[in-house]
Amino acid sequence: MHGEHERDVAEPAGFWRSKTGIVLIGFLLIGGFLLVSEHRVHALGFLPYLLVLACPLLHIFHHGHGGHGAHKRGLSHRGAPEVR
Repeated sequence: MHGEHERDVAEPAGFWRSKTGIVLIGFLLIGGFLLVSEHRVHALGFLPYLLVLACPLLHIFHHGHGGHGAHKRGLSHRGAPEVR
């Protein structure tokens, strides 16, 4: 029965649920929004260059589907005759 009385005692709220924590969360959200909105060009400006740099990698690692002219000769992508 002693344990029942301990549950009735209110526990102190954590920092993030206190008034100070809620105000801090609000300031961090506002600051984060302004930081992202004002510096979006700097943060995302590398994406066009990333796409341009990806092109050579695609040419190196993409070996195609049977090479050039395989479909003209009636061959599948593995070199076997196509069944029609």
